[in-house]
Amino acid sequence: MSLEKVFFGFFVLLAATLNFGFFVGDIGDPLDHSSIELYSAIVVGLVATVLKLGDRTQIGAIHLATSLVADIQLIASAILYTIAQASTSPITQQQMSTVVSLSGGALFANIVSVVLLVVETSSFRRR
Repeated sequence: MSLEKVFFGFFVLLAATLNFGFFVGDIGDPLDHSSIELYSAIVVGLVATVLKLGDRTQIGAIHLATSLVADIQLIASAILYTIAQASTSPITQQQMSTVVSLSGGALFANIVSVVLLVVETSSFRRR
């Protein structure tokens, strides 16, 4: 068993589950979406992206692309969330739905990455 593959799989799955945890809930209700979970998803997603940088295969390139898409959408989501929280008025449903929608796009990218990981793992043959 390769420890590098274990770390890689761990961070890919953790990024997806943290993103899912933030995404789930009423789309317009800020109480259903934890900012800590959003920022944790970003940090873990960035770690997963760094781990994907060394792979020079075609599937590695797709892994990196999905990770970059998820990172960009989560960072955009966090920026909007921070701006909305910094204003004097409470976060509106429209603002929150935009934040959650962006995290939903990142979730889709993370799901694609997990599916690729499962396909890659299942097609691996022992030598």
